[in-house]
Amino acid sequence: MRSSSISDRGIDHKSVMSRRLTVIVPAYNESSSITDTIRSIQSQTRVPDVIVVVDDCSTDDTYAVASATGAHVIQPPRNTGSKAGAQNFALATVETEYCMAIDADTVLEPDAIEKLMAAMDSDNVAAACGFVLPRRVRSLWERGRYIEYLLAFSWYKPIQDYYEKPLISSGCFSLYRTDLLRGAGGWSTRTMAEDMDLTWTFYQHGHAVRFIPDALCYPIEPHNFHFMRKQLTRWSHGFMQNVALHWRKTLEIPYLRSIIAVAFWDAMIASIVYLFLIPVLAVTLRQPLFLLAYLIDLPAVVVPTLFTGEGRRNWRRVFASLPAFFVLRTVNGFFVLNAAWKEFILKKPLTVYEKGH
Repeated sequence: MRSSSISDRGIDHKSVMSRRLTVIVPAYNESSSITDTIRSIQSQTRVPDVIVVVDDCSTDDTYAVASATGAHVIQPPRNTGSKAGAQNFALATVETEYCMAIDADTVLEPDAIEKLMAAMDSDNVAAACGFVLPRRVRSLWERGRYIEYLLAFSWYKPIQDYYEKPLISSGCFSLYRTDLLRGAGGWSTRTMAEDMDLTWTFYQHGHAVRFIPDALCYPIEPHNFHFMRKQLTRWSHGFMQNVALHWRKTLEIPYLRSIIAVAFWDAMIASIVYLFLIPVLAVTLRQPLFLLAYLIDLPAVVVPTLFTGEGRRNWRRVFASLPAFFVLRTVNGFFVLNAAWKEFILKKPLTVYEKGH
């Protein structure tokens, strides 16, 4: 188990700059956002050796817009059907020791790539991911996701990293050792959550994954229910698909099995309790006080998010966004239970990838 972090030891700049890196940007109809993404990559303190944009047969002018930035743009003969498919198409062309996947709606802090590269301090580290925050925090859904990310990346993720088992190396911004990525089969298309699938596969191969909280990225999150529905559907089904696919092998991996068990318990049992048990008890027993159970974990949400928000000098945004988090959590519960019902009971897995913004 590690006793110090990357920031504790400092960054070996010479080593970081000498490692060759390819950045892969999968894109489908991203003409409105891809310029910002590529410019943020080109402005890094550690500029990648190659930037490859995979225009997955977009129906807008993504190809032309991306080409105008100077990035190398490639296009498969037909739409691959998923982000994983587009990334695998580019992976076949990668010749560098390291590669990175960045969503076409995501921008980076100027030193984000340098800090992730410093995490590859061992030949056994297969991947590294950073801290994710929504680029825009305006609508109800963006605010809910903002609190969700603050809680996950300031509380849960560091604990998972302490045990060297982050649950997911985030698909919007992750760095990989190319040979280990290829050894894992690249990004699998067998589930709707290719980043989770790949992360758990790395663990089964005996590799490590790092979480670097100082490496920040900002994706565009769904701003209305139409797009949030698509994202929650994909994420919920993807989690259930990965549990069904990997559960036997993950039982053999210390800490990971506990992390997955807690995540599955929280997804399933908490959703049932919040959506059904509490209101049923309140109505049938005529005891409105049961509704106070909705607030039982309020301190566990408020304290770490306000603490992180104060550290980033935006505690007012945190405070104003807290109600939206509880709305999003309630809505997410319906999608989780619906996904479990379809995947495990009806045996009707989700197979069509839909963008969430």
